Amino acid sequence: MKKGIDVSRWQGDIDWTKVREAGIEFAIIKAGGSDDGFYTDSKFEKNYKGAKEAGISVGAYYIVGSKCVSRIDGVSDANRFINIIKGKQFDYPVYIDLELTSPADKCGTTDACIGFCQTMEKAGYYCGIYASDISGFVDRLDMSRLTQFDKWVARYGGKPTAVKRYGIWQKSSNGTITGIAGNVDINEAYEDYPTIIKAAGLNEFSKPEPVPQVKPPEITKKSVTLIIDDHTYTGLLDEQ
Repeated sequence: MKKGIDVSRWQGDIDWTKVREAGIEFAIIKAGGSDDGFYTDSKFEKNYKGAKEAGISVGAYYIVGSKCVSRIDGVSDANRFINIIKGKQFDYPVYIDLELTSPADKCGTTDACIGFCQTMEKAGYYCGIYASDISGFVDRLDMSRLTQFDKWVARYGGKPTAVKRYGIWQKSSNGTITGIAGNVDINEAYEDYPTIIKAAGLNEFSKPEPVPQVKPPEITKKSVTLIIDDHTYTGLLDEQ
């Protein structure tokens, strides 16, 4: 298990060195969204740079607005997300943040999530879905259609119960961490995302070159005839 946080402009200016010294190993950083027009989070660049320089692993998220209720909407938001994060490396997943759509649009919202994630994957990203355990994944999404996607689940006061498999649990919204003024979301990760992502060459990392296989020495056999004390012996000997 690794301890992490997620941050946006609401956390203000962060002292990332102090955050690392406080034991934080990863941060999921808000890149932007479509919940208030289409925008880039005003602290995204600074948070990305600061976390990287402090040696903290990073992921990113993009919050979609209440009108993201069709596959076309999800694809469009994914392309906006890609334009914000392109050129940057993330050793944690990149996420669609789903919390503002109406439960009445459950089918269309699920279509949007699938379109979003598939667009991100096609562009070479490890993409997942962030939502609340009940009000998100149960009320607003059809989980039976989302089994192939990684999940980051919010539930406070106890671990998720509706979502059975998830990579990150957002366990609190009122954590206190040295280096951050005010409250911050606290998370636990249960997958070794940096190893998974780098080994697959995703999130703008280059896939490692395969290790050359060393061939064992070839063994050849020779036919040999020996005469010892008037006895003749014939057989095969291995030659290396």
